[in-house]
Amino acid sequence: MSAGMSGGDSLPKLTVSGKPGSGTSTLVELLSEYRGWDSVNGGEIFRKEAQRRKLSVEDFSSLCKEDFEVDRSLDDTLKELISSVSGPSIVESRLSGWWAHLAEIDCLRIWVEVSDEERARRIQSREGGDYEDVLKLSQRRNYDDMERYQELYGIDLDDMSPYNMIIDADSLDALEVLELVQRELGD
Repeated sequence: MSAGMSGGDSLPKLTVSGKPGSGTSTLVELLSEYRGWDSVNGGEIFRKEAQRRKLSVEDFSSLCKEDFEVDRSLDDTLKELISSVSGPSIVESRLSGWWAHLAEIDCLRIWVEVSDEERARRIQSREGGDYEDVLKLSQRRNYDDMERYQELYGIDLDDMSPYNMIIDADSLDALEVLELVQRELGD
């Protein structure tokens, strides 16, 4: 499956979304490596903007919660990339599937679903810390994000209607998730 507009212009081939710790970044890295596709990571855009403003990621996240215009400007950057014929083949962010859906871009829109407990285990494995603390922080972040996206855009992150592929990855490793996507892409 590939996306396109009249005239044969190329748009993203796919978007990858999921909650923090669900494995979206790993999936994008593997797809980029196996297929030779370029990609953009919404989290990386966020981190670069924090660095540009000389703020820690945590402080920048707090700023985004206080000033929705900051969040909107970051999302506008992603929307532009998704709608650009010279944009990346893969766009990863929590809302990239929504942006592609709302722009009526015909591409594979993937949501990687992982339980709170498994996401906490993955985050703890990657970043360390006490499991219960990681679980609580992860759940809090998800709740805050859901509230913010509802207020900013009227988007309910529990609404899976924009996604044409939902992967339950609780018991799958990264290569098994990659295999499912490769099968879906076909070529």
